[in-house]
Amino acid sequence: MSSLLERVGKYAADHLRPRALETERVGVTDQVIRDLRQLGALNHLAPTAYGGADLDRDADRRLHEIIAGACFNTWLVWAQHGPQIGRIRQAVEDPGRLLDSALAASILRGEVFLGAALSDVRRYPDRYVAAHRTSNGWTFDGTISWVSGWGLNEWLGVASVDDSDPAEPRVVYGLIPVGAGVDASPLRLSAAGGSRTERVTLNGIAVPENHVIAVQDLESWRAADIAAAADARPHHFGLAATVLDELHASSHPAARQVADAWAPRVARIREQAYAITDEVAAAGPGTPQRVEERLALKVASGEALATLTRALLVSRAGHGLTDDDTAQLHARSALFLLVQGQTAAVREAQLKALAG
Repeated sequence: MSSLLERVGKYAADHLRPRALETERVGVTDQVIRDLRQLGALNHLAPTAYGGADLDRDADRRLHEIIAGACFNTWLVWAQHGPQIGRIRQAVEDPGRLLDSALAASILRGEVFLGAALSDVRRYPDRYVAAHRTSNGWTFDGTISWVSGWGLNEWLGVASVDDSDPAEPRVVYGLIPVGAGVDASPLRLSAAGGSRTERVTLNGIAVPENHVIAVQDLESWRAADIAAAADARPHHFGLAATVLDELHASSHPAARQVADAWAPRVARIREQAYAITDEVAAAGPGTPQRVEERLALKVASGEALATLTRALLVSRAGHGLTDDDTAQLHARSALFLLVQGQTAAVREAQLKALAG
């Protein structure tokens, strides 16, 4: 475990961080994905039987912090793939779900790089990917709002909605290859511009039953999504650590004072956010999710990032606004985090905090 974190940490310091501004301009490259594969970061959650590191929650969080702190664009692309390894592992270990063993093994060994298209379920019934039952599986139709890592992804994990029974809609989460019937158009993002993010349309893509990771009722999917989206996540703290480091390195004493004042507060938010998530997970299904407390910490982490990135811009003066300075890159990344994973509850909590 420690050796993987050390390897990725060194790679992040030597390669990702020095090239973060270039990556924002030209995009995450195939070479970066190959490097992460070689380091073992594409199957860090897979069992050792598949060559994975089988990292625990704390080590996984640290990996997210390291990569996000070095290059936010690389983190965004990589983070679409990483968490799906855990879900595929669960499907492989579920005797009731006969997942394609060859495909699953390739993914768990880190040989296949996945994209993710899970968040459009939040938009149901207004806009979503529709799942239709067939004799041997499903077809997926609809437009995915965004997919990061386009051109690097070989397969997509897609969450669609089957509402053939309007009273009990279900979420069908399946794997589809990137190829015929999958059309994409670039999105002109003002933040995370190097993440190769595009809008993707699925035109009647056949999904055989053995490419389906899970089928569950919409209500339970939404409940889990609302709880997860309420969290201040490791990438928030990875970015914050980088901004704090740059403030500490400033030639302006007042900038260093900002870092000294805010570093303990960021540490407290991080500690509390991780602790409450762990407590809820340990309590198990059917227990209170403590969403309001988690939302308060997420809002606090957003406020901290907004303040710290503003301070970094101020310390760099006009130069901080040029595209060869990291201050503007970090400020735009912090703005991205305000809307990433945004549910109605997250948006309401953010706006209430701003109104107050």
